[in-house]
Amino acid sequence: MSDTPARLLKLLSLLQTGREHTGTALAARLGVSPRTVRRDIERLRGLGYPVSAAVGAIGGYRLASGTAMPPLLLDDDEAVAIAVGLHAAAGGTVADVAEISVRALAKLEKVLPTRLRHRVTALQEATVPLYGLLTGGGDAPVTDPAVLTALATACRHRERARFAYAAADGTPSKRHTEPYRLVSADRRWYLVAYDLDRADWRTFRADRITAPRATGARCAPDRRPPAADAAAFVAESVVSHRARHRALVTLHTTIEDAARRLPEGTGLLEPLSAGSCLLRTGGDALDWLAVRLGLLGVRFEVHEPAELIAYLRDLGTRLLDASHGAPAPPGREPPPPPSPNRTSPTGT
Repeated sequence: MSDTPARLLKLLSLLQTGREHTGTALAARLGVSPRTVRRDIERLRGLGYPVSAAVGAIGGYRLASGTAMPPLLLDDDEAVAIAVGLHAAAGGTVADVAEISVRALAKLEKVLPTRLRHRVTALQEATVPLYGLLTGGGDAPVTDPAVLTALATACRHRERARFAYAAADGTPSKRHTEPYRLVSADRRWYLVAYDLDRADWRTFRADRITAPRATGARCAPDRRPPAADAAAFVAESVVSHRARHRALVTLHTTIEDAARRLPEGTGLLEPLSAGSCLLRTGGDALDWLAVRLGLLGVRFEVHEPAELIAYLRDLGTRLLDASHGAPAPPGREPPPPPSPNRTSPTGT
């Protein structure tokens, strides 16, 4: 490789992987002599890149941490990912982080090639963040960046798209849709789209979408969105999916504490005040919902459904009766009977 600038960029790309490379291996990858590699290493050091060298039979070169931030070499997907992440942070609620993210995003967007700037713009305009959604345990699913870009572009251009989709049980299907918005929530991405074959609005997990392609046909101009807020539509879809009973509950604790107490997959949390938050959850069995809420260890109020409120009142009565009917442990007096005007533990 005779082009020195191009060779330096290739060398920097190899060193930024974090592994240690011998001079012989680098020379072979670059098609130059070990002596040229040593000169190029010195050039990188002169530009501010802290390249360390280990001597010996198994020694080699690696990029170390320095005292200053040197220029970074990013591939296309890395640049897009950083830009999207900065955009999300810029809209956050932490003032200093938001301000710094705006400055960093402005610098990055100035140097992005046109092809990447279009990808970033499409993702930014088509994506809505959803906070507080507890969607399930395990590692975050891997979503192909090319899939997100294709879907975001279809959303932005209001263009119909076809793709293959795998249901939760792995059943494959072909979908013909009018993409509306992408929603990012709890390390997952969702597509809100109108399913033309099923004549209804649906939520699709982006990691289960493969081979999306725009058809060239425009979305129906008079198609009304499923909700004023795409994020709220996803939250409702995820929380109530296959659940017979949908519950709305106020938890008298901070949203951070509630998130720690609730298992993943429980539902959606929304802040109400400094010491309370709203939980949207669901379940097939009233007894399971009641026990799950009771074991949280915080005060709560159930607003709906009426069946759960009635079940909790009945359960509370039976538990109180059972506790007063049991003999007191040795050395302890039994508790006094409940007051006639005692309120329900649900506050309803």
